[in-house]
Amino acid sequence: MTTATQTSQIFRDATADKSFRAKLWTSRVLIYGALLAWAFICLFPIYWTVSTSFKIAPDVMKGNLVPFVDYLPQWKGWQSLGLSPDTIGQVSTPREEFLKRFMNSVVTSLGASAIAVVLGSLAAYGLSRFSYRFGFMRNSDISFFFLSQLILPPVVLALPMLVLYKELALLDTRIGLIMLYTLMVLPIVIWIMRDQFSAIPVELEEAALVDGLGVWGAFFQIILPIALPGMVAAFILSLVLCWNEYFFAALLTSTDAKTLPVMVASQTGSQGINWWAMAALSTAAIAPLVVIGVVLERYIIQGMSSGAVK
Repeated sequence: MTTATQTSQIFRDATADKSFRAKLWTSRVLIYGALLAWAFICLFPIYWTVSTSFKIAPDVMKGNLVPFVDYLPQWKGWQSLGLSPDTIGQVSTPREEFLKRFMNSVVTSLGASAIAVVLGSLAAYGLSRFSYRFGFMRNSDISFFFLSQLILPPVVLALPMLVLYKELALLDTRIGLIMLYTLMVLPIVIWIMRDQFSAIPVELEEAALVDGLGVWGAFFQIILPIALPGMVAAFILSLVLCWNEYFFAALLTSTDAKTLPVMVASQTGSQGINWWAMAALSTAAIAPLVVIGVVLERYIIQGMSSGAVK
């Protein structure tokens, strides 16, 4: 009887184990299937844009999707930018125009993001470590005031900014866009970095002060390495917002400081929209953000590791 009971128990355990493994594999298949479906949905617009840059008008109108199956890829979109293999070694006015707009986007986005991260980090550090009183406003009210600036629609600022920039001679200048973009993304940086600094124990700074470091020494040697992941995340978010900004770039620039989003929106001809040229421009505008995201992801991980060690 004992042997029969043990055999029955072993059989039940084996059956339960098989059932558990089946449920585990089923849940994994469903999870990874959902993730793959979501990845396809997110990446399909990028694929559509890149593939459209290699199409001609009939292929665009027919909605052909698969290269070398539905259509034969051609360099028509990249020829319009002077970036195709047959034009890259020649003098090209469209390419010079594209490079000028590209550099405008690079300078304004990087400049505004860097300034916003520096100023926003200092403001957020003060809000997370000190108590302020401005009339009836306390720290939480001041933080919400910064964030509330994002509620204001940009079109409300169109006329005031246009008049102000005209008086200050900042129309169609890079420095004008940098100043405006800095103000635009500064509330987001302050909000992100305030939470980042608030999560760092105050005891770390107190210990550093006891060891002989000053306030700035504790900030740069102790707090800054730990907060680096949040700063990189804030920088990437600011960079994306500045890079993609269209409204003020179209309003406040005309020739010298025009950025890539304005150039993308201007790809229209006498017969309609040049989809292939617009797709090539969009692909060229997306590529730097993808590269920056991939490169800085490594630094985010390194910053988290170094912060944990320190």
